[in-house]
Amino acid sequence: MTGKIVLITGASSGIGAATARRLAGAGHHVVLGARRVDRLAALTAAIREDGGSAEHTLLDVTSADSVDSFVQAAHRRHGHIDVLVNNAGVMPLSRLDALRVEEWNQMIDVNLRGTLYGIAAALPLMREQRSGHVINVSSTLGHEVVPNSAVYSATKFAVRALAEGLRKEQQDIRVTLISPSFTQSELNTLGGDPDTMAWVRTLADKLNMPATTVAEAIAYAIEQPASIDVSEIVIRPVAEAA
Repeated sequence: MTGKIVLITGASSGIGAATARRLAGAGHHVVLGARRVDRLAALTAAIREDGGSAEHTLLDVTSADSVDSFVQAAHRRHGHIDVLVNNAGVMPLSRLDALRVEEWNQMIDVNLRGTLYGIAAALPLMREQRSGHVINVSSTLGHEVVPNSAVYSATKFAVRALAEGLRKEQQDIRVTLISPSFTQSELNTLGGDPDTMAWVRTLADKLNMPATTVAEAIAYAIEQPASIDVSEIVIRPVAEAA
């Protein structure tokens, strides 16, 4: 792969951190954003120790200003941006009748608005340079709804719709949707109905894919020739079908 400037949101753990390591190892310069700056600093240092190129900054994807600053600062430093990985997400699952409205809003703000803010910040720059690649991380729950996933699925269905709409509107920009199933991350440890999340963790213990699996899919989409758009990749453990 020719080295690219790759911006990754939600890069402090899970898929984001694994993607940062994978892409930096392939010769790309990764710009890492998340709220937990201490973790970003440790990841950046580890990547540099391994011979990769990385930088990091505080990022809150629920703030349009924060996302715009993240993208604009990278553009000023490097003169261009090649890839934006909209990865930040939360998954506090519960039944609708539990009325966990604050967590509904959190999922809308992080999963949906965060993705929109990323597109809003990067799209004008990519249009001006007549090239770029937007990668939205969705979920298999963006393709189906199961009990207790209604709001989370709604946000991930929306992320999927955004990717499809962006692809159809922009001829010079590649767009990829990545939809993983159970993946090693912190998503199932933060918030949600306690019984539901305990059930999810039980399933995850049996089905979890390494975050590196998703990172490989993202790398595959990026490494294709500029004339090729990898529109969508859905990733499931084989055992999930059993």
